[in-house]
Amino acid sequence: MRSIWKGSIAFGLVNVPVKVYSATETHDIRFHQVHAKDGGRIKYDRVCSECGKSVQFADIDKAYDSPDGDRVVLTDEDFDKLPAAEKHEIPVLEFVPTDQIDPILYDKSYFLEPDSTSPKAYVLLRQTLLETERTALVHFTLRQKTRLAALRVRDETLVIQTLLWPDEVRAAEFPSLDDAPEARPQEVKMATSLVESMSSDFDPTEFTDDYQIELRKLLDDTIANGGEKVIHTEEETSDDGEDAEVVDLVAALQRSVEAAGRNAKSSSTESSGKSAAKKPPAKKAAAKKTPAKKAPAKKTAAKKTAAKKSSGGTSETRKGA
Repeated sequence: MRSIWKGSIAFGLVNVPVKVYSATETHDIRFHQVHAKDGGRIKYDRVCSECGKSVQFADIDKAYDSPDGDRVVLTDEDFDKLPAAEKHEIPVLEFVPTDQIDPILYDKSYFLEPDSTSPKAYVLLRQTLLETERTALVHFTLRQKTRLAALRVRDETLVIQTLLWPDEVRAAEFPSLDDAPEARPQEVKMATSLVESMSSDFDPTEFTDDYQIELRKLLDDTIANGGEKVIHTEEETSDDGEDAEVVDLVAALQRSVEAAGRNAKSSSTESSGKSAAKKPPAKKAAAKKTPAKKAPAKKTAAKKTAAKKSSGGTSETRKGA
């Protein structure tokens, strides 16, 4: 496998350097179009509908056509102004019970490999997720697009699964089901009996894609009998880069605990009353603690603040691809 992204998971004040790999791949055979007369490859040209000239990819911008017929053209500079998480950081937003995530929200899956001379921080996060039976919700930026994602453990490996936004899941509204009759008890009993007779433990290796198997056999037989010429393409080489520095887990975790304690203390001070704040000495103390008071205001903001502090609070150096 070839790494497609490098960065780090921001877990409190601990950074976990990782490499990201696509967890899935299609086994479907790809075809391209050819001229039926002579077998020549069909190629497409980017032609401007206004001037009729070919356009290089570097000269192409993106446009949006509104329902009213207005066209808005955006450049790369416009997209750079949009809010996005750090390109080489995966900040942990919160930890949620795994069974609360509807499987329909899962999109693409990616494996995470430790990218450090010591995988201790990686193992710590993996073990924590297993023992707490929680899934970490994170922000994951890939190809200039930030998505909400679930960070979980699969076969001793950390996995990120990007999540669809709620408005990307269609509502299942079928009027034909509104007046559907209920199944009769004897029908349910017979169907249950059928289900039990066909029940088994799930083993994906027991199932095969017969269509692709037969298609591959057809292609191999055609080639063996002197079929069409095969064109070989060269594979891209990978550059793994350098290892990140070793993280001091004890020190980083201690700073995370201390930061959480300061946030809790400032919250208690804020709720104790305004009378003490009127005294001159108290005013100075309150002024110094202003950043800490603002931290608990929003759970997400506090976690983002902790993630930003990690750049100077831990000995782990973030590495990008």
